[in-house]
Amino acid sequence: MLKIGTKAPDFTLPDKTGKPVSLHDFLGKKVVLYFYPKDGTPGCTKQAQAFRDFFEEYDRLGAVIIGISKDSVESHLKFATKHELPFILLSDNDLTVVKAYEAWRSNAIINMIGLSVKRSTYVINEEGIIEQVWGDASAAENPSDVLSYLNRTCPLDFAHPENNGKSC
Repeated sequence: MLKIGTKAPDFTLPDKTGKPVSLHDFLGKKVVLYFYPKDGTPGCTKQAQAFRDFFEEYDRLGAVIIGISKDSVESHLKFATKHELPFILLSDNDLTVVKAYEAWRSNAIINMIGLSVKRSTYVINEEGIIEQVWGDASAAENPSDVLSYLNRTCPLDFAHPENNGKSC
């Protein structure tokens, strides 16, 4: 995993509609960047649904949620539609970003040799610096753990005009 205090590697990947999305597009906002193994599996679905259920609270704090897996754009669209996911899902078919963030593990189960995505989450601050890391994140607890962290470090409601539209 990348270390707290290091610059987050920039990237551009397609979202669930094929539109390119870059990390640098979100400078000035907190980014919750989470990596997950596969659309539609029980753990990944549970994690995505929890991020969905807490979405308004993340939004209130000015945090952007981005999920990344090696699934296709089409798979992400189906997954997001089925579970009404309001946040960004990005497709990293060749695992370039997964590798850059060290969010992978080797996989030698039965005859399947290669890399798999390790469930992990980064909070990236407004300047693009890694602020917090959860390696081997729990599918069930990660969304609430991240939200608790953001609430502790950013207790104000930044979605309101009196905060000048700043994120925490």
